[in-house]
Amino acid sequence: MISAEVIRGYVDLLVLEALLDEPSYGYAISKRIEEVSEGKYELKETTLYSALRRLEKQGVISSFKGTQSQGRARTYYELTQLGHAHYRERCLEWQETVDLVRRFVRLP
Repeated sequence: MISAEVIRGYVDLLVLEALLDEPSYGYAISKRIEEVSEGKYELKETTLYSALRRLEKQGVISSFKGTQSQGRARTYYELTQLGHAHYRERCLEWQETVDLVRRFVRLP
């Protein structure tokens, strides 16, 4: 399992990736992240919804109510045009971060 501390600054990137291809709702986003990480990282619900609120406030995602299924309607999230650009920027930033950290990692 990967420490939440290691991923903390990149939660937004994980959420944005989960929304690249189609709109989705909170539970499905968290399951996508768990699936892609092959179970090595689990995004806590409070962290996910904090990220979704933050990203929506920044204008990189928008939300809408989906059709109702057993109970109340789900809230879906989707990337905006700004969100697609933001995702690309964060990917480049990640690559620079990996390149930098690699300079300091000495594996036995």
